[in-house]
This record gives sequence, structure tokens and C-alpha cells, in this order.
Amino acid sequence: MLDSEQTEEIARTLDDRSRACLAGELPAVQTLALAPVVLAGGSGTRLWPMSRANCPKQLLDIVGPDSLLQTTVRRMANFPAERKVSGAPIIMCGEEHGFVAIEQLHANGVDARLVVEPARRDTAPALTLAAVVASAQGEDVILVAMPADHSIADVVAFQRAILAAACHAEGGAIVTLGVPPTRPDTGFGYIKVGAALQDGARHIECFVEKPAQELAAQYLASGQYWWNSGIFVVRASIWLEAVKRLQPAMHDACVASFANSRTDGAFLRPGAAQFEQSPSDSIDYAVMEHLGTDALPCHGVVVPLEAGWSDLGSWDAVWDAHDKDADGNVGRGRVMFEGATASYAHSEGRLVACVGTTNVVVVETADAVLVADRSRVQDVKGLVARIKAERAPEADQHRKVRRPWGFYDSIDRGERFQVKRIVVQPGARLSLQLHHHRAEHWIVVRGTARVWRGEEQFLLGENESTYIPLGVRHRLENPGKLPLEVIEVQSGSYLGEDDIVRFEDNYGRG
Repeated sequence: MLDSEQTEEIARTLDDRSRACLAGELPAVQTLALAPVVLAGGSGTRLWPMSRANCPKQLLDIVGPDSLLQTTVRRMANFPAERKVSGAPIIMCGEEHGFVAIEQLHANGVDARLVVEPARRDTAPALTLAAVVASAQGEDVILVAMPADHSIADVVAFQRAILAAACHAEGGAIVTLGVPPTRPDTGFGYIKVGAALQDGARHIECFVEKPAQELAAQYLASGQYWWNSGIFVVRASIWLEAVKRLQPAMHDACVASFANSRTDGAFLRPGAAQFEQSPSDSIDYAVMEHLGTDALPCHGVVVPLEAGWSDLGSWDAVWDAHDKDADGNVGRGRVMFEGATASYAHSEGRLVACVGTTNVVVVETADAVLVADRSRVQDVKGLVARIKAERAPEADQHRKVRRPWGFYDSIDRGERFQVKRIVVQPGARLSLQLHHHRAEHWIVVRGTARVWRGEEQFLLGENESTYIPLGVRHRLENPGKLPLEVIEVQSGSYLGEDDIVRFEDNYGRG
């Protein structure tokens, strides 16, 4: 944790630089380093049933063998020598996603600074907190803020666009990447572009919301509107000064939250009480829409990104991002097409057969199946809202749920009982806990388990079992070198995951 004097000194240094830039008193070009910032806190409800609140699309392999998060981080690897990339990437994500995110990055050999957002406050506070983290040593850097859920086919073209954007950002501009549109898409926000600059970039005139179909067609025909990619390039000092001017409560909350942060293994945990005082707002609304006004005199620049970009905001966009067969179909997993055209099918296990379908999306998971017309996939978000309103578990979590110690799979459930398959990784253990409304039976089917039950502690081998009465403190651990597999049978009046009282936990969960 930084003390208040250190935090104030960092803020003073950054403020001096940023005020000079905003006033046009720019220092000589110093070729500042780039600091990748990955915004990984979204929920991705329009890609249900694969994407759910507890395992959103950025953690899934939507368009390739790696997750979208892994692919996003890799985009800044092997960057051209013209710009130094400073340190490990900063990953902004929620508490419920942190352990899966760091596991995926470590699997790819990536050391990341993972900042756990204490509460959901949208992208502007996330980027502000990232700017404070990136500037903690008192050096200014150029933030490259990238959503974790995009697809970009041409990484070389993407890096060239970032290089161009960094030159403008070093001079004090707030820069975004814009995508020249290829169709009148109603799922994207747009940027109205202004006067051209020498390198093909344009001044930003204004940002506009997602348009209706007729207006989107007018935007396309005019040639004056580009899709808003949501990728931003800006000096940390400029961003912090802009937020301080426009959103002082947000600025102060993020600075105070960092000052009260603590390090927990691979995670930086900012102060929750301070961060929760921040207003919730997006980067566009909080800052970008004020560019060039009296309140924010620095200018905005949009650099063209022509690299096969998609924000993967719907199943139609996922279909568009994939290679297709001769009939325009995309199949993933156990899928067969017979007389089908322009269809997308995804199977997580069972065989999915599409016969005579046209413009259809079919997504099969262990506990839900989506069938949709490709022209109506934007309506999936409303469907998920209805599922949430009915308090159905399919809205938030999959049947198989990842945990920092391993995972569990809900095999079966009925009135007053639930059966789970629990897999605990070597050396890992669950929290010391109890339940008020359920008892549990554990059967070891593979490996060796160490069990705490009340005042007892004992080992269980394969084909051995034990009983955990309601209200008794207990814990499960894998002391071995191979995964531990346990079948758990729960019985009781209430079987929800919120019936857990934790007394001790290796992973910082309350």
C-alpha cells in the first residue's frame, strides 16, 4: 500500500505534465513507452448461452483455440521496435473472473498485473484506475486500452495503427481507433470524422449512438462516419487530468482506491470502500464526448483501423468472423449441415444437425440450447434479462463452474437434493466453511482427499466416503500430485451457492 504522501507526489507530477499538454506547452518528444491495458470486466450477455455472468465471452474460445482475453494480450507481443512496451499488461477484471484470467495468461507464459475491480463501475473508472496503476512509479506512459472481447484478423495492421495513434497521443491528443464501415450496422456506435491529418488520421467531430437501420445506411453512404472500436490510446497523465476536470469524484475515488490497495499474490486489490464512491460511466460519456470543448480543450484524433476488426457483440458477428463452407455455414464442435445455408451451429457436446436451415444460429451447451434467426440475435440480451427475472441459474453460470481450486459440475438436481462432480487441483483446497441449510456426502472416486470435519482431520482414499452434517465446519483438500475427484451429494431445504459461511480461505474470498 502506498502512503498518502507518495500518492500525492505521483498525482502532482502527472498533473504538472498533463496541464502543460492541455495548455499546448508540449515538451520535446520523448518516445514514451506503451502500457497495454485490457478491459476485461464485461458480461457479454448477447452471446448467451456460452457467455454468462460468471464466465463471460472474454474467457471463452469464441473464434479460435485460445480465449479472447489470451488473444487480446498476445496482440501487443512482438511489437515493432519503434515503441517500447512497458512492463506486464494491466488486466482490469472483476473478482469472479480473476482466477480464471490469471490461469489462462500463465498458461500462455504471460506475467500480467491483474487489477481486481472491487465493484462494477463501467469503463471510465476502470481506465482511470489503470492509469494510476501504470503511473505508480512516477513515469508517464501511453495507455493502450483494449476491450478483451474483440476479434482482429490482421495483427500487423493493428500494431501499425497503434504506432500511428501513439504519435498523436504523445503530442497530447486523446486517440481512438475507428473502423471504416463496410455495411450499415446498427450494433456499433459511430464517430463522425473531421479534417484529415497527414498520416490518414482524422480529427474527431463527435461520437454518435448506435443508429437505426435507415440512419446507419446514411452514415455509410456519407463516408463521414467510422465505427467506434472502443480502443483508446492516451497518455496516462492526459487521461488523469481530463477525468479530474470532467469527473472529479471519479478521479478522487480511483486515486484513493489505489492508495488503499493491497497486493495478494498475482492480484492488486484496490480499496473497495473508496472505489465504490466512483460514479459509473463509460469512456465515451465521461470524457470523449467533451473533447474540444471549454471543459476539455485537448483535441481528439481517430486513426483508421483496417485489420478485420469485430467486437463480437452478437452471434451474427461471430458467424461473420469465421471461415465458412461453400454454403456459408460455420460449425464448431459436433455439427452437421444438410441442405443448410448461411447458418451458425456450435456444440459443446451433443451432435447438432441442421437440415434445410437458412440464416439460423444454434448454440448447444450442457444446460441450455439457443435457436435464433441471425437477423434477431440482438434480442438475446432481452431474453437473458427474462431468465434473470425468473432467477434461473442459466442466466449467470454454466453447469460446470470454475473455481480457484479447480471446478465443479452440477450433474443432477431435484427437490431437496443436488449431485456435483468436484475436481480439486494438486495442492489446492476449498475454504473452511459451513452451510446452514444443507448436509453433504462426499465419495472419493480418484486421488486422495484430506478432510476437515468439525474437530476431526482425516484422509480418504478412492472408494471411501464421509458425511458432513448441516452446520458443521468443514474443508476439502488435495494433498496429492494428481487431481482429486469427488462426487458430492447435497441434501437440504436450500441448495444455493450463497449458503456458504467462510471462516478461512486461501484465495481472499470473504
